[in-house]
Amino acid sequence: MTTRTLYLLCSAAPPVFDVARVIEDAQARGWDVCLGLTPTAADWLEDSLDGLAALTGYPVRSRYRKPGQPDMWPQADAVLVAPATMNTINSWAQGITSSWLIGFIAEAIGKGIALTAMPCVNNAYAQHPQFPKSLETLRQAGVRVLFGPDGFEPNAPGERRPYPWAAALDSVNGLYNERARAR
Repeated sequence: MTTRTLYLLCSAAPPVFDVARVIEDAQARGWDVCLGLTPTAADWLEDSLDGLAALTGYPVRSRYRKPGQPDMWPQADAVLVAPATMNTINSWAQGITSSWLIGFIAEAIGKGIALTAMPCVNNAYAQHPQFPKSLETLRQAGVRVLFGPDGFEPNAPGERRPYPWAAALDSVNGLYNERARAR
C-alpha cells in the first residue's frame, strides 16, 4: 500500500485545540500526517507540541528551517489548511509570506499540490471587503475552499459552534482521489 502524506496546517483559531483528534481521524483514513502551525497557533499549543510530534511521528513545524537544514517531513500528497483565519487566507491570497506556513502554501499552488482550505472566521470578519476577494483568488488558483453550506459557515463574534473537521477531511480525500484518477 502506498503511503499518502497529508500536511495539516493550522492557524490560531479555537478549533486548533481539536488537532490531536483530527490527526487521529486522518490517520484512521489512511493518511500519514505532518502538523504545521502558524507561530501564534504554536504558542497556543506549546504545552502539547511534544505529544503532537509523537502522535504524527514528525516534528511540528511553525518556522522556516535554516538554509542547508534537511527537511524532516516527507513530500505532501495533499494539504489541509484549517482552521484558516482571515489573516492566513488574506496573506496566502496576496502572497505575503512572512511566516513558514504561508510561504509553504503559497509555493504549493505553483507546485500543483492538492490544496484544501477551510476558513474559520466570524460574520464580522467575513464581511470585510478583502475576505471574499481572497477566497475567490484562492479558488482561481486551484485551491478547494470550503466556505458556506458545504464547509464552514461564519458565526456571530464570540459564538462557538462545532467546526466541521469531518467535512474537511472528506474533501481532502475526494480531491486526492480525483487527482489520482486523473494521473
